[in-house]
Amino acid sequence: MRLGHGNVLFGAVFGCVVAAGAAPGVARAADPIKIGVIAETSAISGVGIPNAAKMAADEINKAGGVNGRMIEIVDYDDHSSAVDAVRAFQRAAQQDKVSAVIASYISEVVLALEPWAGRLHMPLITPGASSNEITKRVHDDYDHMKYVFHGYLASTQIADVVCEAAKTLMVRDLHVHSAVVMSEDAAWTIPLDQEYLKCLPANGLKVLDHIRLSPDTTDFTPIFNKIEGEKPDVIVTGVSHVGVQPTVQWQQQQVPMPMYGVSSQATNSTFWKDTNGATDGVIFNMAAAPDVAVTPKTIPFAKNYQARYGNLPGYAAYQSYDDVFMWADAIRKAGGADPDKMVAAMEQTDYVGTIGRIQFLPKTDTFAHGMRIGEGYITGLMVQWQKGNPVTVWPTNVATGKMMFPAFTKLPQ
Repeated sequence: MRLGHGNVLFGAVFGCVVAAGAAPGVARAADPIKIGVIAETSAISGVGIPNAAKMAADEINKAGGVNGRMIEIVDYDDHSSAVDAVRAFQRAAQQDKVSAVIASYISEVVLALEPWAGRLHMPLITPGASSNEITKRVHDDYDHMKYVFHGYLASTQIADVVCEAAKTLMVRDLHVHSAVVMSEDAAWTIPLDQEYLKCLPANGLKVLDHIRLSPDTTDFTPIFNKIEGEKPDVIVTGVSHVGVQPTVQWQQQQVPMPMYGVSSQATNSTFWKDTNGATDGVIFNMAAAPDVAVTPKTIPFAKNYQARYGNLPGYAAYQSYDDVFMWADAIRKAGGADPDKMVAAMEQTDYVGTIGRIQFLPKTDTFAHGMRIGEGYITGLMVQWQKGNPVTVWPTNVATGKMMFPAFTKLPQ
């Protein structure tokens, strides 16, 4: 598998135009283009969404803006609440007069916003939510839901990446043959787990059990005791709302099976400190990582983010950064912020961002307005925490290190 960034690169898309003021001889700046950002700013996985959006806006503005108009990020904290997110979306559209919205890594939040995007004709993209239902709604009711774009992989697509990597990392390299799937009970994990249960056996891992846990779980001891009793070779995860507590208890309980799969909180560099190093050895999925040049933009973005905010970006930050550039270019192509023209322009996107070459699938596709997945477009990585650093371990041709596990991990001989 080769990671490519395609042959299409955008040139300079932002020109500087000075708007004349109302009074003769007095120049004034054109009104800014407002982009709303709704996110979970107190959450590990959410804080990077507005942070990265502001970085992108600053870069666009430094280059002259969009036809001379500056980008202004108007950010809202939804407190991980769908109700608060809907209120913020309504305010953004009706009072703050934003031209587009970037919203949330939580699928339940995006699914709550989606009908409002249709009602208010407000272009919306998510940089981190993954439920298959997001794009299915666009496919099933395009005329009303066409304003919604999926700026991240769908759950089924994520599962396929995890399974494809498992064929190399788990089955070939570690001689692993059995697994227990452990996922939180959430909208995004329903299609994730359905695909896990199909694609893990297809890639050489027998699934011994399928555990769905409440995101409110605080004591994982009974869950880990059950898993240890079943003696799988690996625990395949699907966690996002939870992360710190199961990881800490996995290490404290010395659970001998590796944790491998999806762990959204683990994608942020603060996770090492948050778990006091208990995450050492955990393997997780990302679309881009700070140590691999998925495209020429990936590593510079990660370095600039770290210099500005003091830590490496989590998974949704990469997409949020790209999303601002794509909305800005859609507005440029549309000649303004007419929502229908913006949607038409966004549908023609061919943009090399931090996560790969981005094109959106047509309305006839099952994943309508989702990203095109595969070689030369968006692929995926598996990254492992090793001694305080995230290290990419798959695909092999771009890996920056090999897998390492804590001493308590017991691997097949």
